[in-house]
This record gives sequence, structure tokens and C-alpha cells, in this order.
Amino acid sequence: MNRKTFSVRALALLGAFGLSALTLGSAPAQAQAQAFPTKPVSLMVPYPAGGLSDAIARVVEKPLSKALGQMVMVENLGGVSGALGAQKVLGAPADGHFLYQGSPNELILAPMALQAVKYRSEDFRMVQIIGAFPMAVLARKDLPASNIDELAALAKKAAAEGKPLTYGSVGIGSFYHVLGEHFSHLAGAAMTHVPYKGMAPLSTDLAGGQVDVSFIVVGAKDVALAEQGRIKFLGTLAPAGKVEVPLLKAYPSVNDGKFVKDFAYNAWTGYFVRKDTPEPVVQALNKALATTMADPEVRAQLEKIGGMIPAPMSPAEATKEYEAQTARFRTIARAIRLQAQ
Repeated sequence: MNRKTFSVRALALLGAFGLSALTLGSAPAQAQAQAFPTKPVSLMVPYPAGGLSDAIARVVEKPLSKALGQMVMVENLGGVSGALGAQKVLGAPADGHFLYQGSPNELILAPMALQAVKYRSEDFRMVQIIGAFPMAVLARKDLPASNIDELAALAKKAAAEGKPLTYGSVGIGSFYHVLGEHFSHLAGAAMTHVPYKGMAPLSTDLAGGQVDVSFIVVGAKDVALAEQGRIKFLGTLAPAGKVEVPLLKAYPSVNDGKFVKDFAYNAWTGYFVRKDTPEPVVQALNKALATTMADPEVRAQLEKIGGMIPAPMSPAEATKEYEAQTARFRTIARAIRLQAQ
């Protein structure tokens, strides 16, 4: 055999070996995707049962189980603005069997606002946004204000008298805390923040008159409470002249008043996994969630509780959207000089 023939054959063997190595290297990931899920999937809701976050998970639970071919079990773990639940998911294996139902509250703002939170937004990967939910300014039923302009005037008066108004949120650093602080700065009046472990206890205290106002996601339960005269709507956070969902058609936007402009927000809810979850598993979860969102019953139930259903995204689109949302909320936090506590 001459040297040239040997070189050609050697290169051919090396090429075959390299191809085999690549094939073997990708085999575990392929096998994982084909096998996933191999056991029940835990769906972490970082708030107590009874609130809007829990209601969303209960709508998704069974249809997602069907799409995955495995049982999906909702787990409620409230506390530290949703960080307790987030940390538990980060501490679990990155195999897709632990889904986190999150929003800007827990994933973007909490790491900036709470020294106790050690993770960053980038530690999670968005799989799919399941819905966006309208927000409003709610008040105790006997608060002497009927709209956002009257609330601003009342806040100034109360602060001048040394008895600042209180506003509730689901925790320090939550989106609702940030909006309350933002409004306080706009009004030029100090307000007292009252943190809660979830929407359910906050709603209970608002209806009971223990807290004055809240800038919060609203749904059918809140509309029912308002119709019963137990709380009052001071306005939605929809853009001026716009009604985002039929559920809130009776209530004007705060942006239609004289005091605030560009105070338009809604809160999205998405499903997340650890950032190092294998790509084939993310693809499988993304597909199952898209199937779930296409279910007419799921859409009807989410819309019934006030949800606006976005078009399903690919994993790449979900990643891009999460990066954009993270940048947006970090900008808001800097504007109000949010400090870690």
C-alpha cells in the first residue's frame, strides 16, 4: 500500500469515526426527547390556592396532561414574591418535569428588589406565554375617590396629614409593588406599601377595608366583588380609549383621566424551565403547550377569567420575547430607582 492510499483510507476511517461520535453524542438527547415525560410533571404556582395564578393553572392542568401523555400536578408554594417556588424549580433536575408558571413579578423584578433572591431572570428559559391579563386600580368600597384623578388628590391630602394611603401587592418587588410606587412618585405623595403572600389574601383584605388600593391583575372574581359593592374599580390600566377584554367594558381606563398618561400595562403569564433544560425537551413542552392553548375549552375558560390569548410561539420566539420583556421591566425598575431590600 502506498502512502497516498493509506492517507485516503485513514481519513475515511477518521471521518466515519467522527460521524459515529456525533451520532452517539446526540443519541442521549434524542432518546430523552422521545422518552419525555417519563413521570408526572410538577406545575409550580408560586402563590397560594384561590388566586388568579392558581385559577390559570387549574385551567391548563388537565389539557396539558393530555397533550403530554403524563399527569400534570399543580403545586402551590407562595412566599418571597414567588421566589420560594422559583427556587424549588431551580433546585430540581433540569429534565422538564418541573414547570414554573411565572410572570415579570417573580422572574424579572423580584431578583432586583429582594436581596434574599439569589437567582437571575436568565436562570430560566421561557417555553410559552399562556395568556396576558388586564390590570386595574382597585380600592376599598368606602374610599372617598371614584377615579384615578380623585385618588391622586386624596393621596396628596392624606400624605400631607401624616396618614398616607396604603396600597397592597403580592410582595416587595412585585409588578404591583412597582406600579404602586410608580403612581406614588407621579402623585408626589408618599404611600405605604403592604405586601401579601398572594392575590387571595390581598383581595380579602381589600374587600374587608384593611388596605386602601391595589394596582393589580383583575379577573371575574374582582368584577363580581365590585358588582356586589364590596370593592370599587378606579379604572383599568388599558391604553386610553381602549377596552382590552369584554369583562371590563363597564370600566374606563385611568389613561382617560387628566392625571396619568402612558400608564398602560397588562400582566402576562408564561411557563418556564431551567435554562439548561435539553433543547429536545423544551421543544416537546413548547409543542404540548401550543396544543393546550389551541383547545377551545381552555381558551374559553381563560377568556372567562379575563385572559387575552396570544398566538403560540416557537421556542426561539419565546426566548426573544422573554429577553425583550426583561429589558422593558428593568427599565421601569431603574426609572423608579427600585432598590434591593
